[in-house]
Amino acid sequence: MANSAQSTAQTIPLWHALSVEEAARALDVDFVRGLTAAEAGARLQRHGPNALPEAKRRPAWRIFLDQFADFMILVLLAAAAITGVIGDPEDTIAIAVIILLNAVIGFIQEYRAEKAMAALKKLAAATTRVRRNGRVLEIPTEALVPGDLVLLEAGNLVPADLRLLEAARLKMMEAALTGESHAVEKTAEPLPGRELPLPDRYNMAYKGTVVSYGRGAGIVVATGLATELGKIATLLAGAEEVKTPLQKRLARFGSRLAVAVLAICAIIFVAGILRGEAAVLMFLTAVSLAVAAIPEALPAVVTISLALGAYRMVKQHALIRRLPAVETLGSITIICSDKTGTLTQNRMHAEAFYADGVHQPPPSEPTQPWTRLYRALALCNDAGYTKAGHPSGDPTEVALLEAAECAGAIKAELEWQLPRVAELPFDSERKLMTTLHRDGDGVTAYCKGAPEALLARCTKQLTGAGEVLLQSATLLAIADAMASEGLRVLAVACRRFAALPETLEGVEQELVFLGFTGLMDPPRREAKQAVAECKSAGITPVMITGDHPATARAIAQRLAIIEDGAAVMTGVELAALTDAAFAQKVREIRVYARVDPAQKIRIVQALQAHGEFVAMTGDGVNDAPALRRADIGVAMGRGGTDVAREAAHMVLLDDNFATIVHAVREGRRIFDNIRKFIKYAMTGNSGEIWVIFLAPFLGLPIPLLPIHILWINLVTDGLPGLALAREPAEHGIMQRPPRPPAESIFAHGMWQHILWVGLLIGAVSLLTQAWAYYTGSAHWQSMVFTVLTLSQLGHVLAIRAERASLFSIGVFSNRLLLAAVALTFLLQMATLYVPVLNSIFKTQPLSAAELVLCLALSTIVFWGVELEKWAIRQGWLYQNAREDQPRHPPVGSA
Repeated sequence: MANSAQSTAQTIPLWHALSVEEAARALDVDFVRGLTAAEAGARLQRHGPNALPEAKRRPAWRIFLDQFADFMILVLLAAAAITGVIGDPEDTIAIAVIILLNAVIGFIQEYRAEKAMAALKKLAAATTRVRRNGRVLEIPTEALVPGDLVLLEAGNLVPADLRLLEAARLKMMEAALTGESHAVEKTAEPLPGRELPLPDRYNMAYKGTVVSYGRGAGIVVATGLATELGKIATLLAGAEEVKTPLQKRLARFGSRLAVAVLAICAIIFVAGILRGEAAVLMFLTAVSLAVAAIPEALPAVVTISLALGAYRMVKQHALIRRLPAVETLGSITIICSDKTGTLTQNRMHAEAFYADGVHQPPPSEPTQPWTRLYRALALCNDAGYTKAGHPSGDPTEVALLEAAECAGAIKAELEWQLPRVAELPFDSERKLMTTLHRDGDGVTAYCKGAPEALLARCTKQLTGAGEVLLQSATLLAIADAMASEGLRVLAVACRRFAALPETLEGVEQELVFLGFTGLMDPPRREAKQAVAECKSAGITPVMITGDHPATARAIAQRLAIIEDGAAVMTGVELAALTDAAFAQKVREIRVYARVDPAQKIRIVQALQAHGEFVAMTGDGVNDAPALRRADIGVAMGRGGTDVAREAAHMVLLDDNFATIVHAVREGRRIFDNIRKFIKYAMTGNSGEIWVIFLAPFLGLPIPLLPIHILWINLVTDGLPGLALAREPAEHGIMQRPPRPPAESIFAHGMWQHILWVGLLIGAVSLLTQAWAYYTGSAHWQSMVFTVLTLSQLGHVLAIRAERASLFSIGVFSNRLLLAAVALTFLLQMATLYVPVLNSIFKTQPLSAAELVLCLALSTIVFWGVELEKWAIRQGWLYQNAREDQPRHPPVGSA
């Protein structure tokens, strides 16, 4: 029997088209008594547990080891090994300490993020009520099998895909799967049409959705990976994760740097041998150059910059799951945002009203139709309040109740004055709900429902002048106009009886129309400002939702994502396009509606094929594959699903779309600061290379020892370099367009700066060496060592801003950097004037005149960079480096 059930389930996937009896026969089960224990056990063996495979979490040791998988770290390890063989052990220890520091920082951040994600994860329903062998049992959800009869009630999480057998006023919240923001009424009747889209299969309940109202029962037709949720999980497993912009840029930078270092070392070694130098000395010199060329602190600075950014973002309610995601936000050109729960509040709200010929109540004393309309909304309503004062019930009815009470129609008071004496519950055939209330000497019936169904039962309409003949065509046109604005429209009517009718069959006839109410899941208050800020930053917002096109258009227009008349593409239209045809349109479309999970991935991939960096925000199960495939996926931590959070790179703990804007700003600031550090480190290192490379050609001895080079790199790259990570955001950072995806990290005049300032540092240092050496000073090496170190300190102060002068941004605006520069200066003085350090660093104390000369020469680099920035502000240098020039055209631009 299990074999036949499995075979049938595979050959008849369209369960919504079958009757209850046909579905039971297909699964070989008695839909009254359910499966026997033996049959359930056999099917569990055949189908496996009703569970989705969870992503295997990395153990702590793996997270730690992964920190050493970076190319730059591998280069440093090689340098440490070589230095340990031929150099002083202090060099190897220093490099090893930096590598370990980088690994520890990265490990702590990623491990804390993993732990935080584990704390965020909510447990799904652990048990399910089923009917087996005529008895109601509570079993583990994982033990469900096809053919089980599941009992549902309000608040339940649907444990598997079900063909409903009973539906007593049953409503489901399916936003997590379909994108629909309102509760969907369910039925047990078979539905015609073999190709009905998922949201229109009203006799099905799907794993992962929630029962919001009523009760019901269903027969399990799919479990585990065979469910719609399981199909998405399978799709998610196949969605590849892409490298972040920072990873791509640093990978290119590291590989090119390695080639350059090897070439320079080879040239120096060969040139020295040809000049007659000792092979051992030249090999040591070449290794010294390699050490000088590699910015040892770069991995640590990058990691610390990202870690500090992640820490700041947690305070702004954004949890980073992977450190590089912090910087990626600063690179995105498009945000593909889910609608429900992301841009909207994920709760229904009465947005519009119509009565007595007007679309909103008059500001003065409301007329009779408005009073009766609000009374009807409060009384013809099953929603209420918990003991704690929170509204409870069907989301639509809660919205109507809140609207009525805001207008002064307090339900508790009205029910005391007009007690309910009878009711006709809502059902999908009538599309109406009616309640009858004792009203003085008689009874008043209040009715609400679909406009076309209710107006067909009305004969009159209430106005300020009394009851008049119904203008059915006019009212239907008004309802259609409201619906075209994305509103879910309900009509409201009433009827007066002298006494309670003996039968309720004719109650919903000869009604008096009172008005319309239009409901919508409204935009978040802060969403419009967030969208505007995204646009000002050159980021194009694109809405992708499973909701109705009219609703999607209305929300998009309210948020200024699209203008009037802009196209909205549906999933059906998207499916009809070839990849080539869609590629031509994808950069013009801002709103997609009624799309499925695979189509979301298709949209993201099409945008990425145009060279865009795409962020995808979402909270539902249906968003997870696209979250994984996007350059950065942003999930909701409070209202989102576990699947979405697991797939995302970043989780918004407050479910606030505006938090993304703060994250984008932080990402841009971090990239700017990483870029400043690379500029600073590479300029200083190139200065060291020029000094060592050119000195022999000028007839000068090799000016620096390996310990000098390593010390300079550690103290200058280390302390001030790390302090650059705390540099505040530059002015106008959110008014400039995103960086082009293929842009080199050395763009906008950076490589020119590294070249000429490196030469300037080298020239000043060699000038110092030549003067001291040829004047017979025994301290010439200590003077070169000092000038080279202090010149880099002046350089780091000058490059705090790309264009602005240090004096305009404020010398004290980054006190940490100022303290780092002061500490580095003191450490350099200690190498000169602390006797125990003289033997370690092979230095001698400088005289007062020598020290003053070194200090004066060291300021040349600072003033040179300030002059460069002045020329940039005048428009004389690096025209493409100007921050007010567009760097990336927005989607849809000409």
